[in-house]
Amino acid sequence: MAERAIWAPQPGSQQFFVQCPFWEALYEGTRGPGKTQGLLMDFGQHVGQGYGANWRGVLFRETYPQLADVVAKSKKLFYQVFPGAKFNASDYTWHFPDGEELLLRHMSKEDDYWNYHGHEYPWIGWEELTNWASPACYEAMKSCSRSSHPGMPRKYRSNCNPYGVGHNWVKVFWIDPAPAGVPIKEGNKPTRVRIHGSVYENKILMSADPEYIQKLESITDPNKRKAWLLGSWDIVAGGMFDDVWREEVHPLEPFDIPASWTIDRSFDWGSARPFSVGFWAESDGTEATLRDGTKRQFPRGTLFRIGEIYGWNGQANEGCRKLAVEVARDIVAFQKDVPWGHRVQPGPADNSVFDAENGVCIADDMAKLGVRWERSDKSPGSRRTGWEALRKRLKAGLQHPMEDPGLFVFNNCRHFMRTVPTLPRDSKKLDDVDTDAEDHTGDEVRYRCLAVRKTAAFHAINF
Repeated sequence: MAERAIWAPQPGSQQFFVQCPFWEALYEGTRGPGKTQGLLMDFGQHVGQGYGANWRGVLFRETYPQLADVVAKSKKLFYQVFPGAKFNASDYTWHFPDGEELLLRHMSKEDDYWNYHGHEYPWIGWEELTNWASPACYEAMKSCSRSSHPGMPRKYRSNCNPYGVGHNWVKVFWIDPAPAGVPIKEGNKPTRVRIHGSVYENKILMSADPEYIQKLESITDPNKRKAWLLGSWDIVAGGMFDDVWREEVHPLEPFDIPASWTIDRSFDWGSARPFSVGFWAESDGTEATLRDGTKRQFPRGTLFRIGEIYGWNGQANEGCRKLAVEVARDIVAFQKDVPWGHRVQPGPADNSVFDAENGVCIADDMAKLGVRWERSDKSPGSRRTGWEALRKRLKAGLQHPMEDPGLFVFNNCRHFMRTVPTLPRDSKKLDDVDTDAEDHTGDEVRYRCLAVRKTAAFHAINF
């Protein structure tokens, strides 16, 4: 058995992470508590323990260039802790004296899973989990977390800061279900736990770089500062609306819709991915009485999201696979249950619902139940102009007094609140949203922002 240098985790979150008894664990928090070292040594603590070549791990980042930092940190750590360890730069693999291996790899899309299909890795790690826009890669590799060697530890580990393209799904899966340190048990799924780390725990860093906290405090972006200095997940992260969305301005307590305002709905179809239905009230300039009794007059054309239906299975960016007629029944039932349901007019829908495939047309199937739609604006450049229209409306809501039509959302529209404010920009097309993010509600909001309200007669559903 190979000799190794002594290494011990720093007291606190790093120690809790490497000693975690559960198969699945996330090490999250501020910048600087030693999350990468903790992830590497969660694997490393089992090197030289008699498992030999059976102890095999793979650590992922989204791209190969991102692995450069992991390589540098692993060299600094492993060469000291494991004399005789060798790093093969040609295939990004660590080889340890007793035969253990740690592969450093990239995985950018779900199809990359097939490079590992059938492999056995008792240890799988994910560095900076919020870099992945969806949980698809993370979930796919769980099937490879196994070993045929009796008594082998099996671990599925990850780390991250708040912020980034995957902020939303990580928050739903890891942060919302339970406080840090409290095991999450959901049905028959394996128990998982998240461990929160703070830069203030890292006494080595604080001693070597006492000005590091000041550097974090100097970050001008308030969301990044809260994420990286405080480890806060209650932020708007990743980009398209960071500068125009305000938690204290745009969400409103539900109030009675004035009788003269128009009410309609918008729709983004999905089956394997979620569908989203949004219900909208449009101001005609008539004064409204808010929940607290305040009377307020909004510019004509201001939109209010007053209700929604979201078709998911409870997992971020996964649909519930309902048929079009089932979605239509849900809409009819929803409208029967709200006082303004009889006033709902047809609004814009994803134009794919009007396409006939094998003699089936989603719009026609829904119309048979009285749920009709209008075509959305899909003219050239409409994605860019739609996002810009939404940005302008959100920005208008920040004006005092308001001069242009804005957009507000009732605070019981939780899927709008969960997904739209955090929509990230596409890294290559900055005026568009990253389509790998959970953008379905954002799409139907975009359709509604581009729609021009018709004053002609409409077909309303009468109950």
